[in-house]
Amino acid sequence: MTRMRVASARRIPPLALGFCLSAALAGFGLIPWVRANIRLAGSIWGASAGLLIFLFLLRHAVAQSGRVLHSLLVPRPVLYVQLAMHTSIYIYWGWYWREVYHYAPLIAAQIVFVYALDMLVCWSRRDEWILGFGPFPIVLSTNLFLWFKDDWFFLQFLMVSTGVLCKEFVTWNREGRRTHIFNPSAIALAIFSLGLLVTNSTHISWAEEVAVSLGRPPYIYFWIFSVGLVVQRLFSVTLVTLCAAATLFLLNVVYTASTGVYYFVDSTIPIAVFLGLHLLVTDPATSPRRNIGKALFGAIYGTAVFTLYGVLGRLGLPTFYDKLLCVPPMNLMVGALDRASVAIETRLSGVRWQFSPRALNLAHMSVWLALFAAMAGSGLVGGRHPGATSEFWNRACVEGRRGGCQTWIRTLNVSCTHGSGRACFTLGQVLDEGRVAPRDTGAAGKDFARACDLKTPGACASLVTLVRKDGPDVFSRGCDRGDGESCFILASLYYGGAGLQKDFARGAALFRHSCEHGWPRGCGGLAECYRSGRGVEANAGQALRYFEEACGGGIAASCYAAGAMYQGKDGVLAAERFRQACDFSVHAEIASTAYFRASVTPQVETTPAFCAQPAPREAN
Repeated sequence: MTRMRVASARRIPPLALGFCLSAALAGFGLIPWVRANIRLAGSIWGASAGLLIFLFLLRHAVAQSGRVLHSLLVPRPVLYVQLAMHTSIYIYWGWYWREVYHYAPLIAAQIVFVYALDMLVCWSRRDEWILGFGPFPIVLSTNLFLWFKDDWFFLQFLMVSTGVLCKEFVTWNREGRRTHIFNPSAIALAIFSLGLLVTNSTHISWAEEVAVSLGRPPYIYFWIFSVGLVVQRLFSVTLVTLCAAATLFLLNVVYTASTGVYYFVDSTIPIAVFLGLHLLVTDPATSPRRNIGKALFGAIYGTAVFTLYGVLGRLGLPTFYDKLLCVPPMNLMVGALDRASVAIETRLSGVRWQFSPRALNLAHMSVWLALFAAMAGSGLVGGRHPGATSEFWNRACVEGRRGGCQTWIRTLNVSCTHGSGRACFTLGQVLDEGRVAPRDTGAAGKDFARACDLKTPGACASLVTLVRKDGPDVFSRGCDRGDGESCFILASLYYGGAGLQKDFARGAALFRHSCEHGWPRGCGGLAECYRSGRGVEANAGQALRYFEEACGGGIAASCYAAGAMYQGKDGVLAAERFRQACDFSVHAEIASTAYFRASVTPQVETTPAFCAQPAPREAN
C-alpha cells in the first residue's frame, strides 16, 4: 500500500485545503436550477457555512496548541474498486432513468462535503489525515438507496455526516486494531430510514422512486452481478452474497409452495435487495473475516430482509426499508460470528483442507454463478417474473389465495403511481364498485382522473359518470380536508363543465385552494384563469406569479407559459424557464403523479411537446 505525504506546513497549509473544499461546496449552490430553489441552495450554503465555522474553530485550537497538521495519501484498493463499481451502476441506471444524471451535481456536492468534513473531524482528533477514496463509497452507497427531495436536502448532508461521524467515533478493537463498528453507509441509511418510518415522512424523500427505478434498466441484475464478481474475486466476500441470495431463494420457494403466490410480489430477490447484498453487507471492515462467519452473516441478512418485508407490510409501512434496517445490528454480531467460526474450525481441526483461500473463493464464485444462472434462467430474477403482472394477482384474488386481493390492489396502485393509465382505470373501477375493497369514491375519482390524464379510453367518461352519480362531494370532502389534488380535479370539472355545471368563478376559487394546499398544478390553473380572465379579472402580473409558483413545483407547462410571458422582457429568464420546462417534461415521471388533462382542464396544463424543438427565440 502506497503511503505518501501530500501536504506540509511549508507548502499548502493543510487548513487551506479545507477552506477550498468548503468554498467549492458553496459553488454548487450557484448552479442555475439549484439556485432556483432557495431551500435547496440554502441547504448547500448552510453545509458550507457549517464547515467554515468548524474550520475556523479548528484553526484557533491548532494555533493555540502549536500542532502541525499533515496529510498522507493512501489509495486503498478496496475503496477505488468500490468507486469503479458504484460509478458503473450509476452510469447504467442513469441511462434508463435520466434523473440520475440530473442529480449528479448534488452527488458531487456531497462528495466534496464529506471530504471536507472527514478532514476536519480527523484533524480535530489527531495530526494526520489519510487522504484516499474513503468518502466516495460513503456517498455513492448511500445515494443508491435514499435521496431526499430538494426542499429537504439538508437531511442528505446530515445523513452522510452520520456515516462519517460513526466511522470516526463508533469504534472497537478487532484483532488488535482499532476500527469502526458499522458500515458507514449502512448505519446512516438505517438511522434515517427509521426516522422516516417513525415520523411517517417517507414523502419527503425519493426512497420509493429510487427503489423502483433501479429495476428499469433491462439487464440491471446481470450488470450488478458482473461488477460484483470483481469485488468478490479481489476481496473474497463471495460467501456473504451467495448465502444471502441462497437464503432468500429458499425462503421464497417454501413460501410459494405453501401459498401459491410470491412473497416479494414480482421478484425472488427485489433489485434494491440484490444491490444491498452486494454493497451493504460485503464491506470487509464490517463483516466477518472467516468463511463460516461470512456464510452465517449472509444467511442472517437474507432471513432479516425476508422477515422485515413481512413485518413492515403487516404494519402498513413502506416495505422498501427492509434491506436497510437490519445491517447495523448485524455489524454488532461480527465479533461473535468470527469467534463462532474459530470454535467450529477448532472442532474440525482434524479435517485437512486441500484448497488455498483463493481457490476456495473461486469455488464459492462458481456456486454463486450457478445459483444466479438458475434464478435468471427461470425468470425469478432479471426476467419476466410471473408475479410482475396484475393479471396473476387478479387470478389469485379471484381464487382466494393468501393476500391475493390486497396485493392486486397494491400492484395496481404502484403501477398507477408510476404512469400506467390502465392500472389507474382498473383501480378506480375496483374502488368505485366496492366489492374487493371498501368503496372509496374520493380515491376512485382521483384514479379515474389520473387515467383520464394519461388518455386511457373510458377513463374520462367514468370520472364524469362518478361525479354525476355521487355529486361534487366526491372531491369536495377531500378538498375541505386540505387535499390539493381533490381541489384541482373539482376545479377542472367546474372550469370545463364536465359532469358539473360550468362555473369559471367556482373553478378559479378551487384552483386557488389547490394552490394554497400545496398542489402545484392548482397554481398553474389559477395562473391560466388570470391570464385568460375567466373566473377572475385578467391580470398578467398575477398570472406570471402563479406560473412561476407552479414552475417551482415542477410543472413543465407552467414553466413554458412563464417563459413565453418573459419573452421580449427578460431573455435570460425566458431561456431558463424554457430549459426548465423541457427538463421537467422529460423527467416528469419522478414526481410520481399523473396529471389530469382533458377537455375539462385549462389548455395550458397540457404538457407541450417542445423539447425536440429549439426554444422560441428572443425578438431583436
